[in-house]
Amino acid sequence: MRTIFLLAIFASVVVGHTAHAAEQCDQVRFGIVDWTDVKATTAVASELLQALGYEVGISNQSVVDTYDAMANGEIDVFLGNWMPSMEPVADPLINDQKVERLRPNLKGAKYTLAVPQYVYDAGIKSFSDIAKFKDKFDNSVYGLEKGNDGNQLVLDMIDTNAFGLGQFNLVETSERIMLAQVNGKIRDQKWIVFLAWAPHPMNERFDIAYLEGGDDYFGPNKGDATVYTNTRAGFSEECANVAQLLENLEFSLAMEGEVMDMIMNQFVPQDRAARHWMNQNPDAVEAWLEGVTHRDGSQADAKAIAQSMKLTVSN
Repeated sequence: MRTIFLLAIFASVVVGHTAHAAEQCDQVRFGIVDWTDVKATTAVASELLQALGYEVGISNQSVVDTYDAMANGEIDVFLGNWMPSMEPVADPLINDQKVERLRPNLKGAKYTLAVPQYVYDAGIKSFSDIAKFKDKFDNSVYGLEKGNDGNQLVLDMIDTNAFGLGQFNLVETSERIMLAQVNGKIRDQKWIVFLAWAPHPMNERFDIAYLEGGDDYFGPNKGDATVYTNTRAGFSEECANVAQLLENLEFSLAMEGEVMDMIMNQFVPQDRAARHWMNQNPDAVEAWLEGVTHRDGSQADAKAIAQSMKLTVSN
């Protein structure tokens, strides 16, 4: 009887400790910026976490504000650390141990300036060619939302007159409005130079070409990029189960392209697009959930979770 009594006490302590740990990490707060790819990957992560019993919060801010919020402990996770373009924003906080960089969640990405193919064919193949045709470009480079890291790189070029761009203006706007400008210019066969990236449906929707020569700003090979997962300092130690999921999350260009296409071109809400893709790709869900449990510590059934991601696209 004494042995049974001691075992019962031990079990109650373990359960109590597990419950305490679960309470400490009952909510995961994501930061996103106004880019469809980050919205898509964050939707995947948040839907998985909710299926595992976590509450999820999402805060949409600029890149700079997102990193400030992580450094201040107001945001836990950011899945959109595009490198090398975000190096000036992210690396100082990582070096100060206020933000942690986990593994890459996407390799083979791209982020730099691009033009329509007919503009490229007319001789705009490099950053150094842009200023030669400033009148055709209306002295403008089309960027993204204020605070975007790519915007800042373009502003640095303008401020230092790099590539002769000192007389150019940066048009700061949302992803959707920028792409509407690209669509209109291509329709009218006019010239435009703009921030472009992959994965993104723009690469299939428009015939565009990425420019050479921006290695010192956007990285070599026409802006080759790697996207990393970042967390606030100490998050992985406090929330080891969530951290395991984050370490498992690796996306592909094709996967992100499919989810983004649903969001942008089929007007499917991002959470439903993510659920639909996971329902159709249970093997990916199983890989992402390897070594991950429910918040209460019970085993996670990856196949059951994938099946629970009903085809909600039209619901």
